[in-house]
Amino acid sequence: MNHFGRIFQLNIFGESHGDSVGVLVDGIIPGIKLSKEDFKADLLRRKSGGIGTTPRIEPDEILIESGVFNGYTTGAPILLRFLNTNTKSKDYSNLVSHPRPSHADYVGNVKFQGFNDYRGGGAFSGRLTLGLTSAGVIAKKMLEDVKFETKLINLNGETDQSKFKDILESAVEAKDSVGGIVEVKVNNLPVGLGEPYFDSVESVLSHLLFSIGGVKGVEFGIGFKGASLKGSEFNDMIVDEKGTTKTNNNGGINGGITNGNELVVRVFVKPTPSISLPQNTYNFNDKKVEELVIEGRHDSAIILRAMVVIENAIACGLCDLKLLTKSLLKSS
Repeated sequence: MNHFGRIFQLNIFGESHGDSVGVLVDGIIPGIKLSKEDFKADLLRRKSGGIGTTPRIEPDEILIESGVFNGYTTGAPILLRFLNTNTKSKDYSNLVSHPRPSHADYVGNVKFQGFNDYRGGGAFSGRLTLGLTSAGVIAKKMLEDVKFETKLINLNGETDQSKFKDILESAVEAKDSVGGIVEVKVNNLPVGLGEPYFDSVESVLSHLLFSIGGVKGVEFGIGFKGASLKGSEFNDMIVDEKGTTKTNNNGGINGGITNGNELVVRVFVKPTPSISLPQNTYNFNDKKVEELVIEGRHDSAIILRAMVVIENAIACGLCDLKLLTKSLLKSS
């Protein structure tokens, strides 16, 4: 459902054009210094405004409504909320009977028996990633010295970053969209995070990452390229008593447990299905395939704003695993 986590727990809520969106975060240790300022940098990274992003501009001012007192976390659940102030709901009324290809319009209508809020994608909107992004800010504070490095390594199949701007401009001009691959590297993780089998590092992080709309692929370390290697080539030789490895084909994980080396995760985000270019798709009222022209305001490259969401989702998963490890050690 809308809940995730064993100890560091998240409950996402809201719809794109409802009153607000946000997240309820539980399992936070008391005494962490926390204010609105702490969220600004990551929220700005997610904000629209650049080439290829939606013209819908929201202030995204965070409301901290519980769990913080005198500038510090209390240990109680923290409710983080964002008001929706810039909505144009009439743009979406036709999508009930004439759903967008590759979007959740059709499946959402069927699953929720027509009672779902379809405006702006409703609960399927990328706007709900504000909650995951802001929860990740807290998670990174609880992870302390853990460092994240996130970058776009592939856009529309191109890996040369000097060509990314041209790709974005071409997509905007064509009223189309592009996807790509985000790479996240995490350093200073301890050895021992992860609880095989079903709470392995890969299991927990993949679960979170696939909850982000548009994510269609996740790989760790060398990923699928490893299919061309023999065991003698793939294996990471340990070179010292700290467990440092000469190569890192396993991406910092063995047996579902962090091994102290750099954690490497790559995520494929598909091109957004909401494009202004006319598309043919089934009209349930007219009972035939017809041309659909999508109105509204959409990203040509949602991946640009998804980068920080992906990073912070990983932070949430690692934070939960860290707390779970501590809990199991205390009980043993």
